[in-house]
Order: sequence, then C-alpha cells, then structure tokens
Amino acid sequence: MKKIIFFHLLNDYSGSPKVLSQVIGAVSEKGFDAELFLGGSGSSGFLSSVPCVQRRYFYKRFDNKFFTLISYTFSQALLFLKLLRYRKSSTVFYINTLLPFGAALAGRLLGIKVFYHIHETSIRPKPLKFFLRWVVQRCSSKNIFVSHFLSRVEGFSDIESRVVHNAIPNEMSRVAASHVYQNLPDGRFCVLMICSLKAYKGVNEFVYIASLLSSDPSFKFNLILGATEAEAAEFFLNIPLPDNLTIIFNSDDVVPYYKKASVLLSLSKPDEWVETFGLTILEGLSFGIPCIVPPVGGPIELVSEGCEGYLMTSDKIEDISEKLIYLQQNANVCYRLSAAAKLKSLSFSSEKFESGVLGVFDGI
Repeated sequence: MKKIIFFHLLNDYSGSPKVLSQVIGAVSEKGFDAELFLGGSGSSGFLSSVPCVQRRYFYKRFDNKFFTLISYTFSQALLFLKLLRYRKSSTVFYINTLLPFGAALAGRLLGIKVFYHIHETSIRPKPLKFFLRWVVQRCSSKNIFVSHFLSRVEGFSDIESRVVHNAIPNEMSRVAASHVYQNLPDGRFCVLMICSLKAYKGVNEFVYIASLLSSDPSFKFNLILGATEAEAAEFFLNIPLPDNLTIIFNSDDVVPYYKKASVLLSLSKPDEWVETFGLTILEGLSFGIPCIVPPVGGPIELVSEGCEGYLMTSDKIEDISEKLIYLQQNANVCYRLSAAAKLKSLSFSSEKFESGVLGVFDGI
C-alpha cells in the first residue's frame, strides 16, 4: 500500500487543519502509511496530535505582510528541497489548501501523484493566487473541493475533481445528537461566533452588535477566536468592549459553547473574504442552533432563508440586531429553526465525508 504524505502550512484551530486532521484519521484507520509535513515550529492546533509521523519545515508569520510573503516563499523552497529524497519512493502527495506549492512542484518533478484538497478562494495578493492556480494546473492529478460553490468558481476543467463536504468529528456528532436546544440557556439569549482574529471575519461587527444590545440584560455574546490573548489585546486596543461580551482564546473544545448558544453568527465580509463552506456553521446546525450567515458562497449550501436560519450580510448590523431581538422574543420560531437545523446537519455525516475522501485513493 502506498504512503500518503500530507502537507499543510500552518497549524491552528481554524477549519482547514481541522478537516485535514479528519482526513488523516480516516486514512490511518484504513491502514494507509501516513506522514505529515507541517510548516512552523511547535504551534498548537488541530494537527498537533494526528496519528502519523510529523515533520516540520520552516515558516514564520510577521506583522509585516511583505516579510510574511518572503518567509512563505523561502519555506516552500526549503520544502521543495526536503522532498527530493522521495525521488524513488512510491507515494502520493496530498496538499491541504493551495498554499504548500513547494510540495506540488516537487511531486511534478519526481513523477509523484499530487492530490489537492482546496478550501479557499479569497487569496491575496492576486498575483499569488494566479501563481498558485498555475501550480495546481500543472501539477495536480485530482482535486477535492469543500463545496459545490468552490468547485464552480475555482474548478479546473481538465483535472479530475470531486466535492466532499466537510463533516464534524464523530465524537462531537454524538454529543450534538443528544443535545436538546434551549433558546434561553441559563436564562439568557446567548449569541455565539467562532472565527479567526481577522477584520474580514466580521469581528468588529460582532462587537458592535453586542454593544447595540448591551442595555438588554437578557443578551449574552460569546466570541471564540483562533488567537492568543495578547494578539486580541492589540487588535482591540482602541475598541471599547461591552460588558455583555466574553472572548475566548484558542479553544480546542468548543462543545460547551455550542450547548449554551441560542443563535450562531457568521459575519464574514463577502467583498473581502468568501466563506467556501463554513465548518462552524455545520457544527452549530448539528447542535440545533439557528444560524445567521452570509448570503453567498458555501454557507448557502448549509442554510436556507427562514428554514435553518437567515441569510444576511454583515454590513446590515442594525438588521441583524433586530433579528436577534425577534428571535429572543419568539421562542417558537427558534425551536422551528432548531429542528430544521438538526435535520439539515444529518446530510453532512462523517460517513459521507470519509467515503468521499477515501474514494480519492481508489486505484492507487
């Protein structure tokens, strides 16, 4: 059986490493020999304890975007050189996201099959995105896309591809299945958002919505960030934070927060960052949480207007605030949306995910 070598740039608590950890778990259970090349040095995240050999290669992020681009380019050159020792091996290179292009170029040079698991569309600067797509075009044998939306807007007509929707881990799925939704857990209407600490994720908008509703003691806001407390302190340096807002940092266990959530918000700004799937949205649906999400990209494959939640752009802050008040005052609507949310989540089972991923390796 061939070895599968996985590649990822940065380990953290965001969606793409979480999905890759599930892929590695699935192939390991099937007896594949797996290995992971991971950029950076010692950062914690969902890939920290995957069941395979891990090898590190250089990568460092800087506050200065130009320095980060130089670091990234250098890291891929080093990765390319590291992989030349696989010239006579029987392997498959499995590249998670478009970013680890050094592995793709090495695979092409060595005659090794390259598979891409593509998660993203909003890559800047544009010349970088053009170059990364050029690498995929020249090097990839098969592509996996996380949504039909992404396959449509970023597909390659002459490369075999399939859509494999993300799924939540089995352990979380079991907990979610037994969870009974309450629109007022602990007597308060709890609004939850989980995201990276990026302005384009709508972090400022979430804080503003919390501020608008800060005079109503029945509202509570939880913001879970994939960042350290120091990073958040710098980000919010000149932004007043309302008393009804709690910020949680780099949490590897978000289940307790889903259990207490009345509604889930996803506030990404479509003109800056298009969500290509929305794993936190799916996780919220599995707990029966009504969701308010952007009306574009992958989220519309998860949420239909007025069914599992609502489709609203993050710039409509006052409208979103009014919708939250409406839901807080209408428990019957929340329970109807919750039932539909749980039902919708069943369409994205881990069994379907694992079957879709493992099917990529048929015949190798």
